[in-house]
Amino acid sequence: MLLIPAIDLKDGHCVRLQQGDMNLATVFSEDPADMALHWLKKGARRLHLVDLNGAFAGKPKNESAIKSILQVVQEFAEDNGIDEIPVQLGGGIRDLDTIERYLDNGISYIIVGTAAVKNPGFLHDACGAFPGHIIVGLDAKDGKVATDGWSKMSGHEVIDLAKKFEAYGVESIVYTDIGRDGMMGGVNIEATVKLAQAVKIPVIASGGLHNLADVEALCAVQDEGIEGVICGRSIYEGTIDLTTAQIRADELSSDTFKGGEA
Repeated sequence: MLLIPAIDLKDGHCVRLQQGDMNLATVFSEDPADMALHWLKKGARRLHLVDLNGAFAGKPKNESAIKSILQVVQEFAEDNGIDEIPVQLGGGIRDLDTIERYLDNGISYIIVGTAAVKNPGFLHDACGAFPGHIIVGLDAKDGKVATDGWSKMSGHEVIDLAKKFEAYGVESIVYTDIGRDGMMGGVNIEATVKLAQAVKIPVIASGGLHNLADVEALCAVQDEGIEGVICGRSIYEGTIDLTTAQIRADELSSDTFKGGEA
């Protein structure tokens, strides 16, 4: 199972929010590319980027920071003889032109969130135009999906939407429990497993990761279809050491998962 560091971008800086509130942002680095390099050196095999301003504005807002991160990732991969370090990106992606531009710039996977719930036709078109590159991000609380940078609850059941989007051809699902994100209260294992069991595509857990025990608990259920977990505040504040945790996850992973994409 992969531990995937999150680099959340606000005004060109790397920040962490508490429960999606833009007013509760902690700046962890003014140089996101430097932060990306730090996590790569700590053993990250994949990165998760979020354009927070973009998520709220509905259009890309941190493209220069994203390009600088991609440059660093590419150089690190070349210097270390690594074929590819996938970078996934979400936030403010509402049209096919934006997806194409990001993929051309070197992003591996585009995460479509709010737009998928509000405009499922867009997600369907994106999966058709860019097969294998589209991840759907479902943010939920109590089994219901939230939209618009978490500020609105949609009333849709997570599992119903997940099955619908799986049929469209999404590559995987990033599932965030927004009641726990940024609060380090532990991952909602039960809800994540329930979702993973309901679909055949991989699920990436997000929200609430706090310590090594959480990593171990996710590894115990990864065979249900959990590909990885996004690490935010835990690795920034040091309640998890990324290197140690990834090594532990590798030890706990069955042979079928070893060495590959989780």
